[in-house]
Amino acid sequence: MTRTFSFAFDPEPEGGFTVTCPALPGLVTYGVSLEAAKVMAQDAMDGLIEVMLERGETLPDSDAPEVVPRFDRLAHMLRNDDEAKPIFEQLSASIDQKI
Repeated sequence: MTRTFSFAFDPEPEGGFTVTCPALPGLVTYGVSLEAAKVMAQDAMDGLIEVMLERGETLPDSDAPEVVPRFDRLAHMLRNDDEAKPIFEQLSASIDQKI
């Protein structure tokens, strides 16, 4: 089984990206570049899912593909023109072997 979740890669003023995932509350990580942030996000998601399964917690359903454009529109509406906009992407976790 594969689950896909939307992640927000929020540019920091001093550089790098803070990463969050609305479907997985508590998942917060950071990367010095967008590529590093994606690697950290994947690792954090895999680790959190493993812990959730060990605790018997229910995993959220996958986000629909249309979530990313919706988040993007919302972020652009809520931010000032001079503020850096977050980047939204979906990452997937294969959880077959973990269940």
